[in-house]
Amino acid sequence: MLSIDREYFNWMYKLVCGSRRYNQLSYRKLLHALHNTEFIFLMAKDGNRAAEGIDLRYQFGYECGYSNEEIEQSLDVTPCSVLEMMIALALNGEQHIMDDPKYGNRTGQWFWNMIVSLGLSNMDDRNFDGLYFKEVMQRFLNREYERNGRGGLFTIRDSSLDMRSAEIWYQFMWYLNEFLEE
Repeated sequence: MLSIDREYFNWMYKLVCGSRRYNQLSYRKLLHALHNTEFIFLMAKDGNRAAEGIDLRYQFGYECGYSNEEIEQSLDVTPCSVLEMMIALALNGEQHIMDDPKYGNRTGQWFWNMIVSLGLSNMDDRNFDGLYFKEVMQRFLNREYERNGRGGLFTIRDSSLDMRSAEIWYQFMWYLNEFLEE
């Protein structure tokens, strides 16, 4: 029997890798590294992203038949990880803004677009580079990415916006706005 921690990780992995073309390659090392990196935020409103990442644990518990007490004791003992924050953000964007039965569930698409913007898309298990990963995370968490968001979660074309000065939710909305305009 799998531990709840491992089952939770596998559940998250399937959410973003299960039915997409990415399942031909394994990204377990990258997703483990994201899950082992605490989501530290510099803007107070990004605390909402951390809270949603924590809530993801309880969604998992509900879907997999674990009580809130079991989740509290086994998963809710650490701060929100970057992986949890990113998956929760992608889920919320899909469920509350971009939901369209014509296109199906695009949670994985939003997640992998963030991975591309961060510069981690080539980091499948055969090409995982821990040092490079740490550099990318430091740049992202310290908001040292480019003005247009490249190196952060979302890259946009609109040069009048400085992604580094906006909370992550607004960055996502600006990104989706450009996505819809295409």
